[in-house]
Amino acid sequence: MDETDLFLLKLLLYNSRFSYRELADKLGFSVNAVHKRIQALIDQGVIRSFTAKISIYALKAIPIMVSGRSETDSFVASEKLRKHGSTYWVGVAGGNYLYLGACLRNITELESYVDLIKKEVLPDPTVGIEHHGWEVYSGFELPSASGKAALSPLDYQIIYSLHKNSRKLVSEVACELGVSARTVRRRLSKMIREGLIELSIEMYPDASNDIMTIFHLHLKASSDKSKVDSLLMEKYSPHPIFFWSYSNLPNQLIGIFWTNTMKQLRDIHQSIQNEDFIESAIPNILYTGYIFDTWRDKLVQEKGVPPHRRTG
Repeated sequence: MDETDLFLLKLLLYNSRFSYRELADKLGFSVNAVHKRIQALIDQGVIRSFTAKISIYALKAIPIMVSGRSETDSFVASEKLRKHGSTYWVGVAGGNYLYLGACLRNITELESYVDLIKKEVLPDPTVGIEHHGWEVYSGFELPSASGKAALSPLDYQIIYSLHKNSRKLVSEVACELGVSARTVRRRLSKMIREGLIELSIEMYPDASNDIMTIFHLHLKASSDKSKVDSLLMEKYSPHPIFFWSYSNLPNQLIGIFWTNTMKQLRDIHQSIQNEDFIESAIPNILYTGYIFDTWRDKLVQEKGVPPHRRTG
């Protein structure tokens, strides 16, 4: 991949329904050139699917990140976590260090999930509860649901139709659901505006020859945590892909960075380490990852199947 591919992936991670024209305008490329790049990323296996999900914020769910060194084979560990139904992502880094992204229905599930992790995968995990309501993701701030809006039955059906192909034409969705394209367009725009839907991609960067590194950043007590990730995103562009910050770990920040070479990685590491708001920066190269369906996906399937397609 090159820097343009990376920026394109960031845009699609943020909103996988950006049109080819919108993407072309943001990149300064022709529509045809953008189309070819997306197709090449699909052919390489970097992009596996374009997805639509109910947003974590609409569900008032609890996103967490669990990490630590595992003595269990990474594939075996991933299979155990997949069956649980809350783990949506497993990243495998150097020394069999695992990163587990999970989405819990509510905070009461946290203890049982962590107990499972300790028993099956990570004997000494670090658990981060992601900030709820805002997140810097691929250089954009995601909208968060206000709590006043709610999904209608038709909204669930639209998300179901787009679930594994979020770039589907509005006219196709309308035909499937037996409503007008205008109605679909209006409901979809409302869901996007109110942060009720998450439009993204399933991305497997290990399918390319690039280097993906997870940085563990420990911030100085005097730093303004609310601005650090944005500052790093801007200063080290295009290399940062996204950052996670945690409400229960106030001085910790996790970031995923892309580089073409080890020299780039070394230079970025040294530079970040010298930032006046950083106490320490520890890089860990990411080797592979797994993405799973969770209870969020099952909820879409349960509530989103149009009445005329239901059986039983």
